Amino acid sequence: MFRLSVISDEVSQDLERVAKFAKRFGLDGIEIRTVWNKPPQDLVEDVSKIKSILSKYDLVVPCIASPFFKADLDSDEEYRQHISILRKVIALAKSLDTNFIRIFTFWRKGSLDEYLSRILEKFKEPLDIVKEEGVIALIENEPSTHVNNGRRLAQFLDALGNPKYVKALWDPGNDIGDPEGEVPYPDGYNYVRGRILHIHVKDAVRIDIGKAEPRPIGEGDVDYIGQLRALKEDGYNGFLSLETHWRPKRKLSEEQLVKPGGAAFSEMGEEASEICIKNLLDIIKRIEEE
Repeated sequence: MFRLSVISDEVSQDLERVAKFAKRFGLDGIEIRTVWNKPPQDLVEDVSKIKSILSKYDLVVPCIASPFFKADLDSDEEYRQHISILRKVIALAKSLDTNFIRIFTFWRKGSLDEYLSRILEKFKEPLDIVKEEGVIALIENEPSTHVNNGRRLAQFLDALGNPKYVKALWDPGNDIGDPEGEVPYPDGYNYVRGRILHIHVKDAVRIDIGKAEPRPIGEGDVDYIGQLRALKEDGYNGFLSLETHWRPKRKLSEEQLVKPGGAAFSEMGEEASEICIKNLLDIIKRIEEE
């Protein structure tokens, strides 16, 4: 019913270990974030090695989980750096036979209403690049950025004019930490349904408005039964990509949750991801049997 993948560094920095995990649980692909302690923009030189491992385990890459525009809106230096990042992750995506690039909308300084016109101006050059290269930019709802929930994601896509090369990456787990307190399903989902091409799956409990604590899939505040049932009914045919963001015997720091990647982040990731993927598979099985 759903195609499944896992974000690489949620299991390990060793891509072969990630591939073995994916095959063990019948997953279809690996979403590339950090691998071998390198961010995706630094992996172009490793393409042949990556492709060899993917081929060996019969896996695809559904998306490149780039950090593009997790940046300061007021920094021209960071802006230029991120334009370079975009070009590099597009090259990586094309080499790995995917045309999906995950992107963001700058570190949140306040409401999107206040900063929308400035962000739209900053988006002109990258969207020209995306269009020219023939790839699709997937904007993720991320509480630490200006597109912090489903409503803001829909607002931003509307403001862009809904070009065919910019769509939604929906992350219901991120919505638990939304500073505006949105409920991921059904509220957030209803804003973006029909525009979603890729989905990240994580879970958390809401400690307070804008404050969330990670949990295993199905053990937090996201109504994954309702969410996955709605996706099935809506005919969603993209990937569900496991983004565990939880560790069983230690707590990830706020910085690690906002800027995931590297060996310290991946520590105990396989153990955590095994618990989460089993929970997710159980939820999917329940929906399939309805």
